Amino acid sequence: MKHYDVFGVGNALVDILVPTEDVFIKRLGFDKGIMTLVDAEKQAGVLTALEGSKRELRSGGSAANTMIAIANSGGTGTYTGKVSKDTYGEFYKKDMEEAGIFFEVAPEDKGHTGTCVVLTTPDAERTMLTHLGISITLQKSDIDIEKLKTSKISYIEGYLWDGPGTKEASLLTMEESKKNGVKVAYTYSDPFCVNRSREDFIRLTKDYFDIVFCNAEEAKALSQKEDKQEALKFIAGLAPLVFMTDSANGAFFAENGTVSHVEGFPVKPLDTTGAGDCFAAGVLYGLTQGYSLQRATRWGNYVASRIVQEIGPRLGVKLMGRQDEILK
Repeated sequence: MKHYDVFGVGNALVDILVPTEDVFIKRLGFDKGIMTLVDAEKQAGVLTALEGSKRELRSGGSAANTMIAIANSGGTGTYTGKVSKDTYGEFYKKDMEEAGIFFEVAPEDKGHTGTCVVLTTPDAERTMLTHLGISITLQKSDIDIEKLKTSKISYIEGYLWDGPGTKEASLLTMEESKKNGVKVAYTYSDPFCVNRSREDFIRLTKDYFDIVFCNAEEAKALSQKEDKQEALKFIAGLAPLVFMTDSANGAFFAENGTVSHVEGFPVKPLDTTGAGDCFAAGVLYGLTQGYSLQRATRWGNYVASRIVQEIGPRLGVKLMGRQDEILK
């Protein structure tokens, strides 16, 4: 049986990438720079209003973005997410596999594949309007335990903690990982996820997580501390290894409570979509290849620095085999 570096679990969403202006987002009444859950009708209305604008499709979802960037770095992975037997579902499977990630979850005969309209403004901020569609029907039976057993790390996104079935699938992945010596990595995903499920996230961090990914705002939300360093220390008291991104300031990692800072790569961002996802990809690639924590974090910073220079969450350059050249 094939072995994998990372076993990813998350929402399977087709990203619809559209560049736009601040005034358009304001007119729609959405909060700029965050992810908002919308129904199919609301999302369709936004797309109608954007008629004539340039748009691109990508297979996406937070953890899916991470998995694709792991493959780009030269790692291997398998992804678990739910799509429908529709045009978007067919696109999703084909696009994931062409990116180098194994994807073989049985599609649903009913419903629609989830979609996320990603509105990017000139300041590189992205506003996401997400209709989860069939992705919320992911359940325990979709988790391939045998593939999980042959992986080094499982990686689960916090967005899954919103539904009963997706929550059970997340827990099963954590429990089976622990039973089989697979390290559990988790991303808190978004401050709103943390605020909605703070007590659960604290418990899960203590009980299951070997590796935590968050940004400074998510860390503050979980710890309820205003200082980012204090917030990181709070999480480091719950999990053995924590990575916290801090925008242009690079990233921090805390191993068994000891905090280290790793400089970022100065760039002018064009679109911040997928920055945190690509940081996690770089780190996970490094960890599965035996990198030191410093070097793995540095690679995470580099992959994130590359993605913010692109429109959308997909790298347009191949990074496989370039680590020594870039990190020397």
